[in-house]
Amino acid sequence: QVQLVESGGGLVQAGGSLRLSCAASGRTFSSNAMGWFRQAPGKEREFVAGINWSGRDIVYADSAKGRFIISRDNAKNTVYLQMDSLKPEDTAAYYCAAAGTAVVFTDKNKYNYWGQGTHVTVSS
Repeated sequence: QVQLVESGGGLVQAGGSLRLSCAASGRTFSSNAMGWFRQAPGKEREFVAGINWSGRDIVYADSAKGRFIISRDNAKNTVYLQMDSLKPEDTAAYYCAAAGTAVVFTDKNKYNYWGQGTHVTVSS
């Protein structure tokens, strides 16, 4: 059974940092692009960051540029999202996803596997 399990969410003050992790099991995703998405209450799920299979091609949403860093460790089948300078508007459930391709897409419909999400709350 394929599983993506996120961890690292929590409550943090504005300006603080969190590091999210996503551990995959059931199959290897070393040949797949991986992404982080988020969904705030009442809003649609949106792309945050994506990384291709090798880690050389990275895409960020404008809201994440300069503050978030996505990385991956294929040996551990794990992808990370380092989030710095957090803002209250970053409050959301954060989801890890594995794409059906090696190339990064911002379209959530290109992602076949999803985790259950981890909640991030940033207080002002």
